[in-house]
Amino acid sequence: MSQQSNRLSILSAGIGLAFVVAAGAATTQGSPSSTSNMKAGAGASVPAADKSFVEKAAVGGLAEVSMGKMAQEKGSSDQVKQFGARMVEDHSKANDELKQVASSKGITLPTDLDAKHKAKMDKMEKLSGAQFDRAYMDDMVADHKQDVADFKKEANSGKDSDVKAFAAKTLPTLEDHLKMAQSTDASVKSSKSASR
Repeated sequence: MSQQSNRLSILSAGIGLAFVVAAGAATTQGSPSSTSNMKAGAGASVPAADKSFVEKAAVGGLAEVSMGKMAQEKGSSDQVKQFGARMVEDHSKANDELKQVASSKGITLPTDLDAKHKAKMDKMEKLSGAQFDRAYMDDMVADHKQDVADFKKEANSGKDSDVKAFAAKTLPTLEDHLKMAQSTDASVKSSKSASR
């Protein structure tokens, strides 16, 4: 009888162990997908205003890079070409940083320009020489004024700490771009009046 009860306790211990192992395996198997589900759903936990800022900044960044490349090709002034090169360099870097923030939040970024920016690109594509320079620099001044305002607002009143930190880190570069855009714009306009 004691041998039989011994076998029973070994058997029940074995069954218990099997349940523990099976439960552990289920938990282990479930954790990567539950982690990715949490990541995928994380975008929902980012406040709407912050998510909207991230998406708008992504499109704006893509536009700055595309237009900067165009300025390097179509610009007639060396200053305009240099400004375009700086836009490509700085905004490509900022776009990469924004991708990391968005990815950690489960936010899918736009990969193409919106209709407004596409229309602007089409308009610029038709211009050349000094006409292109003036139109591009006018756009860059207006665009960077808006960018500085948007990034300042996010840096001061954003709710998501990572998005807010990205805005605060990028803001000084955008302020620098605005100053450069204004001085390049003034230079392009003064060369136009001098050439009359």
